[in-house]
Amino acid sequence: MNDENSEIDYVIYTDGGSRGNPGIGGWGAYIVCEGEVVELSGSEELTTNNRMELRAAIEGLQSIAEGERVSLYTDSTYVKDGITKWITNWKSNGWKTAAKKPVKNQDLWIALDEQVSRLNVSWNWVKGHDGHEGNERADALCNAAMDEIS
Repeated sequence: MNDENSEIDYVIYTDGGSRGNPGIGGWGAYIVCEGEVVELSGSEELTTNNRMELRAAIEGLQSIAEGERVSLYTDSTYVKDGITKWITNWKSNGWKTAAKKPVKNQDLWIALDEQVSRLNVSWNWVKGHDGHEGNERADALCNAAMDEIS
């Protein structure tokens, strides 16, 4: 794709959702690099919206080689704020919230943190269902994944 001295920039748009909360869930990741597109998606029979939002980010990042630069766009403030603001305190507090309660979805936060630690990720929030092409495509992938098991 590139000569070995150039930097590759990946752009990932992610979305997750569930029909019922908990209910059937799906996630989608739309990845663009130098005009090439990769689309990933998956589903679970009983899950939550937040778990699917996290899975979308994890799966998208997992598909990128170590050390790469990534701009990740999510419509989930839960994911963006969790990874950029809250996770440091959760880890130092033994995975407890400020209210001393266990962090929900700890398994997925740990998995996301592992992916972030091997990449150079910038986090971006985009308003969902607002006509943003990448977000709309990730949403379509998410819904198609849910349709496959409903």
